[in-house]
Amino acid sequence: MSFESVDTLFFDVGATLRYVVEDPAFSAEAERQLMELAGAKEPHDVFFEKLEKNWKAYRKLAKSRLLDVSEMELWLQYLLPDYPPERIAPAAARLTRLWRDHDGRRVAHEGTPETLRELKRRGYKLGIIANTITETEIPDWMCEARVADCFQTVILSSKVRLRKPDPAIYLLAARCIGSEPEHCAYVGDNPVRDVEGALDAGFGCMVLFEDAGTADREGKTPTRQPSCRIRSIPELLSLFPERR
Repeated sequence: MSFESVDTLFFDVGATLRYVVEDPAFSAEAERQLMELAGAKEPHDVFFEKLEKNWKAYRKLAKSRLLDVSEMELWLQYLLPDYPPERIAPAAARLTRLWRDHDGRRVAHEGTPETLRELKRRGYKLGIIANTITETEIPDWMCEARVADCFQTVILSSKVRLRKPDPAIYLLAARCIGSEPEHCAYVGDNPVRDVEGALDAGFGCMVLFEDAGTADREGKTPTRQPSCRIRSIPELLSLFPERR
């Protein structure tokens, strides 16, 4: 398929539009706040060892059934099921953000906001399809980066339950934005999940952002090949010209 037939671009976010920067002080403060908010009963290391164990178990389950849960369900049923629900439930959204922050700070790849604005100016419809456990982090970043007006549709697995690579989440995004799948392109970094999901959904093309150090993180062998590969987000401007 010709890239000229594409009128809609959907993006992954983690490792595609943004990446994690290690910041020990930032992470330590997030962990302190998380323990305080949860009313942690255990010492720091014991508490986070339990969280990591529960998190890995949830991730394995979510990937096997291609479904995600809401933030409240995540904490009540999987991450801290032994803690008082009356304390955890109202704090679930904040707990999720702090759990994410304990990995480090998330920053946009160079040229990302400018590229998104230019693609919008060129006449493309833009959207997001992301596997995420938080319902607020990506919308907040969109506002902070001043790109919220670039995206017509934002599909998050924590809100719609569906999870990549289920083709259903891609087809839902296409319906929401009002585009036929064959006229959509997906830009993501995972050579298995992102490629297979987009192509199985009938998307016209899939652009793989080869972010060094993340492409093989799941240890699976790709069964489908992307339409093309890029090494930086601004390269998209050479693939998708101004629409007539």
